[in-house]
Amino acid sequence: MDEKLIKREIRRELGTAIVSERHLNADVIRERTLRIFETRRRQSRYQIDDAQKDQIINSLCDDFLGWGPLQHLMEDKEISEIMVNGPFKVYMEKEGKKTLTDITFDDEAHLRYIIEKMLAPSARRLDESLPYVDFSLDDGSRVNVIIPPLAIGGAMMTIRKFLRTIEKVEDLVSLGTIDERMAEFLTACVKAKLNILFSGATGSGKTTTVEVLSSYIDSSERIVTIEDALELSLRQDHVVRLLTKPPNIEGKGEVTIRDLFRNTLRMRPTRIILGEIRGEEAMDYLQALNSGHRGCLAVIHASRPSDAMGRLETMSLYAGLNIPVWGIRRQISSGLNLIVQHDQLIDGSRKINYISEVGELSDNAIVLRDVFRYEAEEVTEEGKLKGKFKCLGKPDFFTIFKKKGISINENIFKPDVSEKGREFLIK
Repeated sequence: MDEKLIKREIRRELGTAIVSERHLNADVIRERTLRIFETRRRQSRYQIDDAQKDQIINSLCDDFLGWGPLQHLMEDKEISEIMVNGPFKVYMEKEGKKTLTDITFDDEAHLRYIIEKMLAPSARRLDESLPYVDFSLDDGSRVNVIIPPLAIGGAMMTIRKFLRTIEKVEDLVSLGTIDERMAEFLTACVKAKLNILFSGATGSGKTTTVEVLSSYIDSSERIVTIEDALELSLRQDHVVRLLTKPPNIEGKGEVTIRDLFRNTLRMRPTRIILGEIRGEEAMDYLQALNSGHRGCLAVIHASRPSDAMGRLETMSLYAGLNIPVWGIRRQISSGLNLIVQHDQLIDGSRKINYISEVGELSDNAIVLRDVFRYEAEEVTEEGKLKGKFKCLGKPDFFTIFKKKGISINENIFKPDVSEKGREFLIK
């Protein structure tokens, strides 16, 4: 009898037998599975050796106690992302490189069982009427699932793992994401309550940087986070976590990021951390920056600092308030202090390749000034990209550090290259 059919049959029988089991563990599953094997042996239905038995028992333990075939990938700390393309193809990302694994599910039903098991604690819905969903696991890993009829070839699942190996700016320095000067500058900016926008493509490390830098927020401050899937795990005690809500089966009851952001402004926050700006909430975000809410951290998807400004401007127009473009640019210029740009390079490494100051308006155009920049130099024979972080000069808001009593070494702003070309006009 085929091993997959045996597992499917035992999984179905075990599922009903262990529903009432209060203390489910590997020993209980092994004991009950061996009983089933013995019964089937007497009936001459299963002809398998001890090695196959152990393999099936271990697989069933992973199904009932963990995440099935994905359990070992989830436990591997060096794997940053898992991509499931239907039941028979599972990819992983390790050290920035995506590779096909030899892991498979038994069939589509097996995959859907693991998906439903992951989804259950989130209280979110996944069915033909709403065939895609975002949610988070208890460890902070973010999961996206899309199922047929929208996904062809079976359910597709993407798991972006939460890596606890990155907790301090020193960890970012050791990984080569930033250098020591940039680390000192960014931590000082957070302590001085500057408004910072973290920009980059999907998977470039934005959320990781936000979480690391948020650890330098004083524990006496009231922090409110707004997300559509729980990713941020802050270490302070006085943290309020808000989560969007999708519509119910009748299409009612949706709570958007904009709804939560408006409510947040009435919650006396000292800091607001916005998981991602993706729509009309951009206007409320700018209004908050210009009405005394300092130290806001927010994330946006963009490939360059100039593109981040363009997207922020465009999404502000979604609010439909009939505000002229120059008015929106003035709010961006006066409210936002810094853009931290992330990128995943050709060798898979992640870098903060621009730290840019948002300057004043010049002829109704926003002025961006690069403070730090990463410049690639060559690709080695091993495929590694080599380059250097360079400082282009001191930011105009440097005096804020002294006013706030934040200690920072002024020598870190000694230019490595000519300051010519550090300014860009966003027209």
